[in-house]
Amino acid sequence: MGRMSIDDQVPPHTPALSLYREIERAEWARMAGGLAQPLAETEVVQIRGIGDRLSLDEVAQVYLPLSRLLSLYASSTKELGADTSAFLGEEDTTTPFVVGVAGSVAVGKSTIARLLRELMSRWPGTPRVELVTTDGFLYPNAELERRGLMDRKGFPESYDRRALVSFLTEVKSGADEVRAPFYSHMRYDIVPDAHVTVRRPDVVIVEGLNVLQPPPAPNDVAVSDLFDFSIYVDAEPDDIEQWFVNRFLALRQAAFSNPNSFFNRFAQIPDEEAVPRALGYWRDINLPNLVENVLPTRHRASLVLKKAADHAVSSVLLRKL
Repeated sequence: MGRMSIDDQVPPHTPALSLYREIERAEWARMAGGLAQPLAETEVVQIRGIGDRLSLDEVAQVYLPLSRLLSLYASSTKELGADTSAFLGEEDTTTPFVVGVAGSVAVGKSTIARLLRELMSRWPGTPRVELVTTDGFLYPNAELERRGLMDRKGFPESYDRRALVSFLTEVKSGADEVRAPFYSHMRYDIVPDAHVTVRRPDVVIVEGLNVLQPPPAPNDVAVSDLFDFSIYVDAEPDDIEQWFVNRFLALRQAAFSNPNSFFNRFAQIPDEEAVPRALGYWRDINLPNLVENVLPTRHRASLVLKKAADHAVSSVLLRKL
């Protein structure tokens, strides 16, 4: 008789174990029962990014329950911090609850981060919420040019990782005021002497492509080591490609049309030229970054939002405690 494998010993219908609970859209939406919609249509329009299809229904069914869950996590963490201080006989020194939001270019993570900032600030336990994007920690264009990295903007090596870790370390250490550099999407560059100031809020949301990257060396601190909760916004690469192209076309009539925009040269090009140009940017830069650097970090997230081709969230993966 041959040796029995592990697979032979598992009953055929035993569900595979997972670190995550997978919750279908309809089941997740039921968790919004009894929660009042805090945002008006005009507010959702202001939050929505170009190309996103964020609706009031999507806010109510997906992001309102998510904001409530995050508020519960933040409040519980604050209580644990206070209890720990009391146990040690010290003054309560609880620091901000930090949420990371990761995902590909054009997947909608910036809209989600802005939306969560608005929704979480409506809950009693988290009235002060700040949002910081990792774009501010990109090296200035001049430095990227010097390093030969302009065509790899958005890849991990294009960021000042040490500055980002230092910023978050100060936040999590309880500093009264911490400053982050400011990035202008109009200029496509860091703005000298401009800053985003964080003054010890209840919650800090950090949004960016590579925020779930492991540390470059074993003894280094990962950015995600300083998160209390993390979200990965997931979608099929083919869907994201279409969203990227659609956004590029829409931007010609919006930000690109500004004479001061770095991309103003694309404002007047016809569709037959714009589409191949957008596809080139996606396939040569953004898709390789997604495949090589961003997607491999998905399993590090506390929660994964899985989007369908219409930008709507189809299911939620929530890491078990």
